[in-house]
Amino acid sequence: MIKTHRMEAHSDRQENGGGGWRRINRIAIALILSVSVFNGFLPPFPGNTRSQSETKVLAQPTKPSPTITQTIRNLKQSNQRWIEIRLKQQRLIAWEGNQPIYGVRISTGKPSTPTPTGVFAVQTKLRVTRMRGTGYDIPDVPYTMYYHRGYAIHGAYWHNRFGTPVSHGCINLRPQQARWLFSWAKVGTPIVVRE
Repeated sequence: MIKTHRMEAHSDRQENGGGGWRRINRIAIALILSVSVFNGFLPPFPGNTRSQSETKVLAQPTKPSPTITQTIRNLKQSNQRWIEIRLKQQRLIAWEGNQPIYGVRISTGKPSTPTPTGVFAVQTKLRVTRMRGTGYDIPDVPYTMYYHRGYAIHGAYWHNRFGTPVSHGCINLRPQQARWLFSWAKVGTPIVVRE
């Protein structure tokens, strides 16, 4: 993107006597400020009288996120579809409000690569994908639903150790079970991962 702008600015400079470079500088400053503000930091510039620590406080959310227990209580009082992961039991339960409608044994992260707990939501659904990381490169991973950074619920055809934590942090299901869940859940479906 920057190269394109520089090329446009170069052509503006030749035709407009350098006005394009000023336009690029304004774009660059706006981009730097928007990224910095998004990350909770407002760099010093003329007119900015806030300190860095004041800016970080202003950038933090004002309302704390609900606890896992509160979220489960709220979801059970709704008619919403949601997914519960019980790490200690190695179980996945699909719920509609307070009605469990589907339960399966799973395999979550082993102790060296644990599955994070918390409240998440399905972000992306991929019918088939390739997963790569330190110590693994697996093609054709079926029925993948990413919910937090690189963590996903997906089918696992390469092992049959469901009920035992053996993954690199993802939540593994048998492929046919993953297919059912993939069809049932939508992007935005809440996922609660708890001990």
